[in-house]
Amino acid sequence: MGRKLAPTVALVALLAVGCGSAQSTQSDSTSQRTTAAQQAAPTLHAHPQAVEPVAGAVAQAGQSASPPSSFSVNSGSGSAPVAQPVSDAQVRQELSASGLSATTTQAELTPGGLAIAPINAPPAVQNVIDAGNQIAHLPYRFGGGHGTFEDNAYDCSGSLSFVFAAAGLLNTTVTSGQLMSWGKPGPGKWITVFAAPGHTFMYVAGLRFDTVALAETGSRWSNRSADEPDLKSFVVRHPVGL
Repeated sequence: MGRKLAPTVALVALLAVGCGSAQSTQSDSTSQRTTAAQQAAPTLHAHPQAVEPVAGAVAQAGQSASPPSSFSVNSGSGSAPVAQPVSDAQVRQELSASGLSATTTQAELTPGGLAIAPINAPPAVQNVIDAGNQIAHLPYRFGGGHGTFEDNAYDCSGSLSFVFAAAGLLNTTVTSGQLMSWGKPGPGKWITVFAAPGHTFMYVAGLRFDTVALAETGSRWSNRSADEPDLKSFVVRHPVGL
């Protein structure tokens, strides 16, 4: 169905444990702080916005970076731009330039690694895809996207937390372990989440959204099949009604 990962790729192996048990203690305490803060604050309704990364800076929990208008990092052989969140206008422009058009039930993957939502997809699914496009190329960071929706890098569960919040399906960040009991059991019609203590990923209208895909292609979106050797250890869930 899709090409398999090479198990020897160290970066892929690192990403595969990004939301794992090593994070559980840290994430539990972070989740408690987040829950306490949200009880004193209004429920999230606005679309969460990713923060443009600043070279050498790491956003702290509950804080947003204040990036300059332009920046770059030294890559050794020269200066390479830091990945930035994609704006709605940029997404529309790139989707239009791809030459692809939406189908009725299956999401399409553009050459640039963005997803085109199916025409018949419910608004929540379209919002998930739109939010996924905004952070599709942002880098991976262990714990990224936890404690705050606004971040400059996201781990596996932080990525899912961001897009689900954008669609109104979550009002707090969650860990991969928490996603094991989220929503309803089994695959969904539009969205299917695979969650284990060590990792989480999902399929949205047929496309995979995953930090492992980010290591392979530079985008969280891919056509990769769910062919992990340990797939039986994942719990399959889906958002209610989707």
